[in-house]
Amino acid sequence: IASDGQVFVKFGRIVAKHCLDKRCSAELLCAAEQTHTISSQLGIVARVKAVTAESKSSSELLVSNAQNLIQAVLHVLKAAEAACIKGLRQPPPDSEEEEEAAAFCMQWRKNLLWHRAKESLNSDRDELGLRKTRAKAEPTLTAMVQERSPQTKNTPKRPKPIKGQAIMDSHL
Repeated sequence: IASDGQVFVKFGRIVAKHCLDKRCSAELLCAAEQTHTISSQLGIVARVKAVTAESKSSSELLVSNAQNLIQAVLHVLKAAEAACIKGLRQPPPDSEEEEEAAAFCMQWRKNLLWHRAKESLNSDRDELGLRKTRAKAEPTLTAMVQERSPQTKNTPKRPKPIKGQAIMDSHL
């Protein structure tokens, strides 16, 4: 679990590096650093627990750190969503990891825009004349990660971008 947290740290740093908005980038870097710290802490606690006698307090500490890591990862994904909404710079063509992260973000953004477009076409109105929304929630990066995680051992394999494809529809 601790090593999986480091994957999200790397993802957060990549998205922050290419984010067009400085505040979103700073928030994402902060979330990534927090995740890195908690992930490292969890790794240390797990190693100590592995070599010491079983105790209730060490197990509780391990579970507590794992829960904190999950919350930190969710924060990274929420901050990455905000960064993606603001737009991302095109990553350099020689960096496969950065291209994969950007393509993953671009796919999420396209899903979000598609969902919002479908919702805006809904002509159902309530008694106040406001447009009704469907029960289906907007797509999130968290949901995309959860959908893809059974396919790989650690984290989702992000789709490769097509050569010459602009990231975020020319930064949207």
